[in-house]
Amino acid sequence: MRVVFGNWKYLFKNLWYVLPCGIVPAVFLALCFDYTATAEYVRSFFAGNPRADFVQLFRVWSLVRIDSVLGGIYAVFAFFCVGFFAAFLVSLVEKHVRIGKRTLNGAGKQLGSVVFSVFCIVLLYTMVAELWALVISAVTFAISSLASDVLVYLLALAAFAVIAFLFLYLVEVFFLWLPCMQATGFRPYDAFLYSYRLSMKVRWRLVLAHAMSLLAFVVLVGGSAFLPEIVSRIVAFGVYLFLFTGFFVRMETVYYEADKLDREDLIKSYREL
Repeated sequence: MRVVFGNWKYLFKNLWYVLPCGIVPAVFLALCFDYTATAEYVRSFFAGNPRADFVQLFRVWSLVRIDSVLGGIYAVFAFFCVGFFAAFLVSLVEKHVRIGKRTLNGAGKQLGSVVFSVFCIVLLYTMVAELWALVISAVTFAISSLASDVLVYLLALAAFAVIAFLFLYLVEVFFLWLPCMQATGFRPYDAFLYSYRLSMKVRWRLVLAHAMSLLAFVVLVGGSAFLPEIVSRIVAFGVYLFLFTGFFVRMETVYYEADKLDREDLIKSYREL
């Protein structure tokens, strides 16, 4: 179960070391949360009307706000903040698990060597997330044309489960690519091939871990749509804070687990020197 919960154990054990890296990204991700569209859809869904138009559904699931120019600006800032702070976070965590010392010294130098790769990974996952939003919105909208409300509910939930599984599997395919490039120094293509072989060992446990995170996001952020907007955005901030940090910490901890590398943050062999 270290693959599923190891990142959360590391995060809570080193809370004040890694959690600050997620504050700024979480602020902008929470601002990208389209409260109006989500509140209207969730309240209507639980009030007995599961139907919505395609644009509203896309606004619910997309990370990029399309309701206003300001929303688009928030999305741009969110992208760059996620990329920069994710690069800093993986630099800190990789140094900690590699040498066992939890310090900021040297993290800046490593940041420069990984920032481009991190931005590429963030762009890749942003594209995957938007493709997810497009597909789930299109399928749900098509299902909503059916006459029976019961059938719409059942098929919408089934479609969500199936599409979520497919996209979580896609997330898993690229999940160890970044830490593999970071730890081995391989070229991107070679690192991808090696990381993919490693991920095959932990594939279904990774999918389970991602599924649990997605479920927590849907329940907490979706449930907060019944609350006033300011409260809902605070809830979204908290959820994004832990999911952002946990996602990139999981990359590092799962990579070391899959590649059977010693984690110096656990064995602390430097103390014997």
